[in-house]
Amino acid sequence: MADDTQGAAAAPQPGTQPSMNLVGQYIRDLSFENPNAPNSLLAGGANPAFNVSISVGVKKQSEEIYAVELTLNAKANRDDTVLFNVELVYGGIFRMKNIPEAQMSGLLMVECPRLIFPFARQVLASVTQQGGFPPLMMEPVDFAAIYRQNLAKLAAQQGNGAEAAATDKPN
Repeated sequence: MADDTQGAAAAPQPGTQPSMNLVGQYIRDLSFENPNAPNSLLAGGANPAFNVSISVGVKKQSEEIYAVELTLNAKANRDDTVLFNVELVYGGIFRMKNIPEAQMSGLLMVECPRLIFPFARQVLASVTQQGGFPPLMMEPVDFAAIYRQNLAKLAAQQGNGAEAAATDKPN
């Protein structure tokens, strides 16, 4: 019986459990350009070259609410001709409760983008298809790898800044 009492006392209170909730999703910006239409749809030829980039941004809205936005840019060229250029800023609003500070950055930059990416990917595919092209289906994105790369770049920049500051000191 004493074991049950100790177990109940050690259990975290429901109001203090860490939680992350997706409150809503939105398109903040969507731009699709087909500058050479209708010729871009009529001309055949070599397969187009694609350039796709993605970035993640986070904006704190209140004590518990964060807006996480994915910026997707995709451009298709055939030779020197732009077939299409699309930019999408797709966001999610997340409520974070009782998350330890050490885990917050990883959740906001990895897990939140991972949750909203499939929806952004679908918008991108639909827009390119509505523009007269086959749907652009982005490959899955490893947000953890992007996060690690950005941390490494930041550490290198801070290291270079410290070295530059150290070399500027008078003897």
